[in-house]
Amino acid sequence: MPAKSKAQQKAAGAALSAKRGETKKSELKGASKSMVESMTEKELEALASTKRKGKSEHVPKSKAAS
Repeated sequence: MPAKSKAQQKAAGAALSAKRGETKKSELKGASKSMVESMTEKELEALASTKRKGKSEHVPKSKAAS
């Protein structure tokens, strides 16, 4: 499952770091905070490893619902 935006990819990377114990879970904010609890390490790796080229910074609201 590839990330749909740069922001989603960055949040997954932060959550993955916390899941691996490289950073503290208490330092997480926003989406990464919920990702670390609800996703497996393998799912986070898939999102975090997405190429950023051609991705928008954020997903437009019309695409976020689909």
